Amino acid sequence: MIPHFRDALSGPGLAAIAEIKRRSPSAGELRPDADPARLAADFERAGAAAVSILVDERFAGAVDDLRAARSATRLPLLAKGFFREERKLVELEEAGANAVLLLLRDLDDRAARSLLDAARHLGLDALVEAHDAEELERAVALGADPIGLNARDLGTFHVDRNAQLELVAKAPKDRLVVAESGIESRAQAAEAELAGAEAVLVGSVLMRAADPPAKLVDLISRPLVKVCGLTRQEDVDVAAEAGADLAGFILAEESQRRAERVLEVPETMLSVAVLVGEQKDTIADLVQLYAREDGHRARNGGLYRSGCQVARCSISPGRTVIQG
Repeated sequence: MIPHFRDALSGPGLAAIAEIKRRSPSAGELRPDADPARLAADFERAGAAAVSILVDERFAGAVDDLRAARSATRLPLLAKGFFREERKLVELEEAGANAVLLLLRDLDDRAARSLLDAARHLGLDALVEAHDAEELERAVALGADPIGLNARDLGTFHVDRNAQLELVAKAPKDRLVVAESGIESRAQAAEAELAGAEAVLVGSVLMRAADPPAKLVDLISRPLVKVCGLTRQEDVDVAAEAGADLAGFILAEESQRRAERVLEVPETMLSVAVLVGEQKDTIADLVQLYAREDGHRARNGGLYRSGCQVARCSISPGRTVIQG
């Protein structure tokens, strides 16, 4: 039996929605020969919680792609496009969709509510997508669940992951949140999870990959690798080249490996400032903060993002353990 779309995303850990699209208005051709049936089956084996299918011709997609994917997988399918009419939802449900995307950018509240009601009547979940704080408020008021928060402005195609993460953090905790667009690495997926997302939707990075299912496995695999005690930019570069996800900079004055500052890291990595005693303003993506006990760093501490604790962390020989 095919699970409901929302239920499939609400299990333990970070869920992934793997998207199938042949082209993008912003990036052009991605994978012109993409076979929805083969990719859907591959993504199921790779651990996807659901599959998203672009059915809009602007993405070189069609409803037949939905039918093909439905024939090959038992995962829930999300139909993505620009839907404004209830009769279109009927067609998508008949073609095998379990959920549909509703873009608040293109719908006023009356139209969105009508489509939400139609989706429920058909047994479809609706992923209601917001791009800014105002649209997030509208989604919440409409009772949307799940809510998609997109890093990409569909008008300019600009991706702003920081703005997206702030929206993710502001979303009500009783709604399931999906971080969409702009996620190209395991560290970025983890950062979305730490901000409060239960799932990520990834498409372009998979379609560009030589081996899409292997790339999906890489994006959602754990544990993450952090190289800590970095003090020189060349060491950061070597860590990034070796595949590290996190770059740690110890800013505690008593440490023999103390860094003068948090150094620049590639976009696919996250920087982590390690502090003892008290919070300090840093440019780091994350902060590991430990109390000072008897003049030494305590074993247990907290992981912070934008000043808010998002997880617990503890030190053990050779590694840092992070728990939500």
